[in-house]
Amino acid sequence: MTERAMTGAANDPVPAPVPDPTARDGAPVEPAWDAVGARNPEWLPWVRELHSLAQAGLAYSQDPFDLERFEQLRALTYRIAARCADVTVPVAERIFGGEVGYQTPKVDVRGVLFEEDRILLVREKEDGCWSMPGGWADVGHSPAEVAVKEIREEAGLLAEPVRLLGVLDKRRHDHPPYPNDTYKIFIRCRIVGGAPGAGLETSDVGWFSRDALPPLSLKRNTPAQLALMFGFLTDPAAPALFD
Repeated sequence: MTERAMTGAANDPVPAPVPDPTARDGAPVEPAWDAVGARNPEWLPWVRELHSLAQAGLAYSQDPFDLERFEQLRALTYRIAARCADVTVPVAERIFGGEVGYQTPKVDVRGVLFEEDRILLVREKEDGCWSMPGGWADVGHSPAEVAVKEIREEAGLLAEPVRLLGVLDKRRHDHPPYPNDTYKIFIRCRIVGGAPGAGLETSDVGWFSRDALPPLSLKRNTPAQLALMFGFLTDPAAPALFD
């Protein structure tokens, strides 16, 4: 779709485009979501919901006129996001337009490891802050397999899954704004081998008590979520958490 099609008719007021960031060679680069200058994060849930409705219509509608209208609705979400986030329409489309078919939440899996009264955290290279090892769920892997894989890749430890601790909706917790709805799965694991060591995305590994936590990578985990995980040390048989 051309930018003209996304911006609408000539008499439709559209904010002046903001130049995309450029690489050293002058080629446009896609900004990370962290770099988007959102002036008011309250707009984000509205854009996400509108975009998901447009995606559902495009996935299931058969009528060509309805398909055209849903395409227009999706384009409108990019224009709204561009205005609110201080980016160009093409940048907004790259941020929000990666889904194909019916849109569903993304899935993030975290491995929870305890040693006596301390929890294992890894230091993320991306922001220099700490999180429970984990990341996006991988196609072809169960949640437990993802947790074990992420612990090995980010902390150098071999682990096996023990039990599910929680399934949380990222929107309901104190994370920074993010363009995608996300379900966060927390799986308790135990160490069966290996040695602590940094990985491709991590620079350090450490064990921390609940009253001596380092600066946390808030896009990945929050202090309240760490407190919930430490609650399972007090009551190991507590039921799994869910939103």
